[in-house]
Amino acid sequence: MNRQEIEAKVKEFLIDDLEIDEEKIKPEARLKEDIGIDSLDFVDIVVIVEKKFGFKIKTEDMAKVKTFNDFCDYIEKKIA
Repeated sequence: MNRQEIEAKVKEFLIDDLEIDEEKIKPEARLKEDIGIDSLDFVDIVVIVEKKFGFKIKTEDMAKVKTFNDFCDYIEKKIA
C-alpha cells in the first residue's frame, strides 16, 4: 500500500465513520485542534486502524502524532 492509498483510507474513515468535514482534513491539520478528534474518537480510530491496516495502535506512539500527516506517517511506518 502506497502513501496515497494510506491517506485516502484514513481520510475515508475520518469522513465516513467519525463524520469529520472533508475540508478540515489537510496534511498540516492538527488532529485535536483542527480536525476535532477527541478521546472517544480515538477509541474508534484504534478499532478502525486495526481492521483496515492490520495492526494495533500503541497509545504511547500516538502521543507524538499531532497532525493528519503525522498520523499517515505513523501508519506508513507500521505497515512497511
